[in-house]
Amino acid sequence: MLYHTVSLRRGLATSISLIALTQAAPTIAQDAPAQDEAGVTSAEDDLHNRRIAADGTIIVSAEALREFDLLAGTDVIEGEELDANMDGQLGEVLTSIPGVTATGFAPGASRPILRGFSGERVKVLVDGIGAIDVSNTSADHAVSIDPLTAESIEVLRGPAVLLYGSQAIGGAVNVIDKRIPRRIPAEDFHLDALVRADTVKDLREGGASLDVPLGGGFVVHADGLYRHTDDLEVPGFVLSEDLRADLLADAAEEEDEGHLEEAEELREVANASDTLFNSGTETWSANGGLAFFRNDSSLGVSVGVYDTFYGVPILPGAHHHHEEEGEEDHEDHEGEDHSEAEGEGPETVSIGLRQYRADMRGDILLGDGFFERLKIRAGYSDYTHTEFEGDEVGTVFDVQGIEARAELLQNQDGILRGSIGTQYYFRDFAAEGAEAYVAPSRTEQISFFTLQEYGNGPLQLEGALRYEMTDVDSVPLGIERDFDSVSGAVGLAYQATPSFRTGVNLSRVARAPSAEELFSEGPHIATQQFEIGDPDLSMEKAWGVELFARGSLGPVDLSVAAYRSWFDDYIYLSETGLEEDGLPVFEYLQQDATYTGVEGQIAWTFIDTPGFDLTADLRGEYIDAELDNGFNVPRIPPLGLTGALEADTGNLTLRGEVEWFDDQNDVAPFETATEGFTFVNASATWRPLASDPALAVILKAENIFDEEGRRHSSFTKDFVPLPGRNISVAVRMSL
Repeated sequence: MLYHTVSLRRGLATSISLIALTQAAPTIAQDAPAQDEAGVTSAEDDLHNRRIAADGTIIVSAEALREFDLLAGTDVIEGEELDANMDGQLGEVLTSIPGVTATGFAPGASRPILRGFSGERVKVLVDGIGAIDVSNTSADHAVSIDPLTAESIEVLRGPAVLLYGSQAIGGAVNVIDKRIPRRIPAEDFHLDALVRADTVKDLREGGASLDVPLGGGFVVHADGLYRHTDDLEVPGFVLSEDLRADLLADAAEEEDEGHLEEAEELREVANASDTLFNSGTETWSANGGLAFFRNDSSLGVSVGVYDTFYGVPILPGAHHHHEEEGEEDHEDHEGEDHSEAEGEGPETVSIGLRQYRADMRGDILLGDGFFERLKIRAGYSDYTHTEFEGDEVGTVFDVQGIEARAELLQNQDGILRGSIGTQYYFRDFAAEGAEAYVAPSRTEQISFFTLQEYGNGPLQLEGALRYEMTDVDSVPLGIERDFDSVSGAVGLAYQATPSFRTGVNLSRVARAPSAEELFSEGPHIATQQFEIGDPDLSMEKAWGVELFARGSLGPVDLSVAAYRSWFDDYIYLSETGLEEDGLPVFEYLQQDATYTGVEGQIAWTFIDTPGFDLTADLRGEYIDAELDNGFNVPRIPPLGLTGALEADTGNLTLRGEVEWFDDQNDVAPFETATEGFTFVNASATWRPLASDPALAVILKAENIFDEEGRRHSSFTKDFVPLPGRNISVAVRMSL
């Protein structure tokens, strides 16, 4: 299905501008839920309510960005597109968008990667406020946001996302949900629901969302979901060819030394196939919210809990290497059985995560003066994350944090439009246990920002500026670091026709190192790494340039961007080739780096009749990232292309697509190459009732030919392959 990008819109809107409504949804008069000031129709036709302006323009809630000229790469996925790509992990939902992939650490943990950037360079937001979890700390940590009850998901790339903080230097993913009601339902109550099942992991999930108007401008909201999956089915061998060869060689050595049981165990692990052991998940969440609407202002709050438990596949043979360190011990106890304890099976690692969260959103109309509106947004998180080794508690991560921002929007009548704002962030992080590889720390950040747009004609100029003060300290280590940064961007856009726009963006951005990059030192069993930070890291800075073109050329929709970033003191995690505690040592290092890339999508509707549309869709992305020392940046995605045909009759939408990913041989030291792969997918969306398009059945077949695929951006690619053939069915409804 076609994504709602800045240029790819169903219905070919006459305007290509993306109107920003800041963080909150458009204001809604107490008695008028159908349409707001911007002409926005709240089409409550499914679980993920679509937001489309009267002229067909897609409405986006990212604050302060009036027309997204500064954001050459922006996608909004919602409605049927979101349902068809639904997954329990946010990263997996977005992988079909050009320029987006995922960490893919395990089925229970997969975070978005934008333009090759991940971790501290990609900020994951809930309605403009950070997730306030530890998903940025390590690839095995899940994002504490579930996409199932999201209304839409915005992928923001380019220089203007610096308004969200230095952690968005590579981009931001903004999940728009309905925990705080966004509108007054026109009916006595509004219920959305979605149930889904699949074959590749025996998925069973369901979610529902209920909004009830109480009168007097009050609306109450409740939602919940449950998901359960078994171990993932994979094509062929679980391990990559190189890793299998290493384990089989180890088995031969053990056999030569007379350790027959150990040799047999290694061969069993090397030849494991069809099922990814210890990859099941179980997740539930519940949220409640209350909002008050009066004229063109609103105020709302919500509370909720997110809980997930998931298995973490570990590097095969790691247990064997630990035993090698005690080889002399083995010789002293020849009569002992050194295999796994009787009846226990293989060693397992799993993670239990629970987050309690409270949020507040305000949207206050100020009148006809210079400032038109005041937007307020705040969130508080109490997060606990426990890593289990078998049934034993290994390491416990605790985070308490708050993030808040306030923004004044200028009146739109003048030639100068924009907003100014301030943002506050605080995180108290602690880890306890034998493998608490990051020292306790506190991070506090205060920021001031502005975005201004000048010009009403075909030529428009935009500028963004952010000043940020960051304090990172660790009391146990006796270390405190302070960073002050200024980031800015300027963009020039030219609207050649009413439906086609080109432009250029220039930026200078800076990012303070995180507590994890500064203070890590110790073994991390879930990732099978010994991680070492550097408390003397300096700020990471980058110059960037981006060229874009987007819009409609007759029956063709086009969105393409080319970009380059020059980093000073780029921070990255690199394998050293050393071992500590039987684990490979990874260090946080700094080096100048250069990122170059291109991404885009072309959609051509070559048959367009009242009862039938046929569209060809081509997407692609390419990234090259090199350090100034001549080495490649680790885990950069390869060239990827997707071609598809989509037919739409109104009641039925059929789509067939081919995804192709090239080999990735441009690897960092000690990093293995990754073979390319091709997946063939198909989907059908059936709306059985013409009078009720909210009721739909979505049938999807992925990796139809059961091909092996490994994602180069994943730390676990050699022992966590992508899923095999999968048939899924989802039913969505709205009352």
